[in-house]
Amino acid sequence: MGILPIQYNIRKLEGAHMKLNYVAIGKRIRKLRKMKHMTQDDLRDKVNLSKTHMSHIETGSTKLSLPVLVDIANALEVTADQLLTDCVSPANGFLKDELGNLLDDCDAFELHILIDIMSNVKKAMRNTSGKDIKI
Repeated sequence: MGILPIQYNIRKLEGAHMKLNYVAIGKRIRKLRKMKHMTQDDLRDKVNLSKTHMSHIETGSTKLSLPVLVDIANALEVTADQLLTDCVSPANGFLKDELGNLLDDCDAFELHILIDIMSNVKKAMRNTSGKDIKI
């Protein structure tokens, strides 16, 4: 599975309970559906939802249940956390594996440039004092 062009919202959550952003989830569902060249009717037929309910999910005007979220993820052939992107903190091990996979085919020149870029981005992220950073 390739890397999806999804915006991440990174926050320092010092023990806070994060609310789900149903509008953002709906936008991701719509974006992924369109990337799969599916109509809203195609998707709703696969997950057995009414036209109104599917529309409300994509606009974020209704909350979707966990079973519906999983059904939509399966129909779109993505993981549920790809739909929840800014609402889930992925495990560090998984992220390190992804980074390793990304770097596997780089030559020494590319690695030096990427190390410099990543070092500067890391410094900038840590200097924001917990403010939201959009990537």
